[in-house]
Amino acid sequence: MTPDLATALSAPGRAAIPWLDPACDPERPVTLHCYRPEGFTPDSPVVLIQHGMLRNGDEYRDFWIPAADRHGLLLVAPTFVALHWPQAEHYNNGLVLEGDRVRPRDSWAYAIPLRVFAALQAAGVTRRARAYLFGHSAGGQFAHRLLSTQKHDALEAVIAGNAGWYSLPTLDTRFPAGLGGIGVTHQELVKLLAYPLTILAGDQDTETQGPSLPSQPEAIAQGPHRFARAHHYLKAGQAEAARRNTACNWRLVPVAGIGHDGAAMSRVAAALWFENRLITAEEAGAQTAGAL
Repeated sequence: MTPDLATALSAPGRAAIPWLDPACDPERPVTLHCYRPEGFTPDSPVVLIQHGMLRNGDEYRDFWIPAADRHGLLLVAPTFVALHWPQAEHYNNGLVLEGDRVRPRDSWAYAIPLRVFAALQAAGVTRRARAYLFGHSAGGQFAHRLLSTQKHDALEAVIAGNAGWYSLPTLDTRFPAGLGGIGVTHQELVKLLAYPLTILAGDQDTETQGPSLPSQPEAIAQGPHRFARAHHYLKAGQAEAARRNTACNWRLVPVAGIGHDGAAMSRVAAALWFENRLITAEEAGAQTAGAL
């Protein structure tokens, strides 16, 4: 059953809303961890937030609450709980593949956040035509793959932060290392390259091993650590755009003094979007060990 979003979000504050998306997999529910500030109206911006590997959408929502209160943002963090989405292939890689079989595109996990946004529109919670999308760590993987495989009509802006590795913008390499073999077309690839994606990369996110850093050969080929892999992704986009004689409108924003810190990177993203400035590590409250 689709929840009554208008009722669930009728009052200011936090909310945890169960969400079942039968087009994806009725056995895999998600939870929408939301926050409505006092100043929210249906014309206020909506921010979709994708958590990291810890499946901690409630914490990621909370990272954004100060910005939500300042700017009147509705926060929605679709949370892919580990019980139902336990592995990288379920969340990071979007449940695109089932063994060697490619699942129907509407059933991919990447379709869920935009369907949630459409439901918010249908319920009258928002009158906005487009939402902002932010993802960090595993959520950065999710966000850039969502952008790579879904329509862009409902996306105001996208930031992928500190992703562990990337699906390179090529149809010559099979997913998830590339975008080949899953039905992505030349026209969709050109639109991906043209989209003004922001790749957010902490310059201290340079660990070269650890349980959260993807270590398969395809990931290692992109660089020894996340900061290097972000640069590799941008260069791959620029090279593919040149090869196809089209534009690459991506930009990489290095963030000085910040490592793999989801809270700090959330604050950086909020300031980029809603204050048009790059804040310092000190302003972002960067920690030695941040949230995944």
